[in-house]
Amino acid sequence: MLPEIQDTLASLAGLRGQMAAIVAATPLAGLNWRPSLPPAADETNSLAVLAVHSTGAEHFWFAEGIAAQPPTRQRAAEFSFVAQSAEQVLQALQAAAAESEPILAALSAARLDETLTFNGRTRSVRGILQHVLAHYAMHLGHMQLTYQLWAEGKAFAG
Repeated sequence: MLPEIQDTLASLAGLRGQMAAIVAATPLAGLNWRPSLPPAADETNSLAVLAVHSTGAEHFWFAEGIAAQPPTRQRAAEFSFVAQSAEQVLQALQAAAAESEPILAALSAARLDETLTFNGRTRSVRGILQHVLAHYAMHLGHMQLTYQLWAEGKAFAG
């Protein structure tokens, strides 16, 4: 496996792990809680939505994009997701890792420089890896802030 892919997989595992720690430490009511905003403001997302959406995006870019698997992502459903348990969200994070690892492990150095066009988007494979990492990091930050708001200012201690 290429060192760049090993680094990407390690970074993804770390980001997913931080998300999983927040999910595991938060009661169900907190997982589905959404911060209130003034009328006409954009909707906010719950911790569960942010985690599930991140896994949906990972699936889209890696499985449907890089691996050219048939499209199965239901993006709108990610944003209306209501967790029935923390385990349900943790399983989504684990499933994303299990799906992505063999896809990324199979990449060659030449393939990283390929440009792909799918679903109206054009990116290099390397750019897709960077995008998924940045997307996870952004939503992890959203989760950390949402947790603090739900916990009335207490930082996550995980």
